[in-house]
Amino acid sequence: MEKQRAKIIGIARHRLSTDGDGVTTLVAFHGCTLRCRYCLNPQSLGDGGRFREYSPEQLYAETRIDELYFIATNGGVTFGGGEPCLRPDFIREFHGLCGPAWQLNLETSLNVPTANIEALLSVVNTLIIDIKDMNPDIYRNYTGQSNALVLENLRLIAEAGRQSDCIVRIPLIPGYNTDTDRENSCKALEALSVTQFDLFTYQLRKH
Repeated sequence: MEKQRAKIIGIARHRLSTDGDGVTTLVAFHGCTLRCRYCLNPQSLGDGGRFREYSPEQLYAETRIDELYFIATNGGVTFGGGEPCLRPDFIREFHGLCGPAWQLNLETSLNVPTANIEALLSVVNTLIIDIKDMNPDIYRNYTGQSNALVLENLRLIAEAGRQSDCIVRIPLIPGYNTDTDRENSCKALEALSVTQFDLFTYQLRKH
């Protein structure tokens, strides 16, 4: 069996209550399915040699230095990117190494195959979902993609009863959506029993 390896663009330690509970380490994966008009993490897309390849074992060895903080504060590792849900096998293997004492969180757009989310639900604690906007036209205009997979994965999460483990980020994206659009997104998500929202405004950097 081929050994899992993933391109990591950055590892940020000692984050407090920004990516889940307690002290967390943010691990940012290279690669994304979206091409957002204002990408907040453009280094996840290009090449440029700005990443390092890790095996799950290597990543565990590097993050384990903060294990005492994780356990003491109910923290752990948050996988972001890019799109971490493109690497479900890597994350599952990592979970096998760190065990259930660490919290594992995902920062995701959910725009990935449903099988990827199915594979991850049993090993992650919190999903921090950047939904962009629930309106399909706004979403496509901003990301260049359909949000059909996003909606399918939201239904999957709801059917699995994991809504309370979701924090959904609904940004105000100047030039793309309005406060009314965000209210409509909240209503659509509340219909799926999602209750935790993070409303904010993108600080745009065009490139």
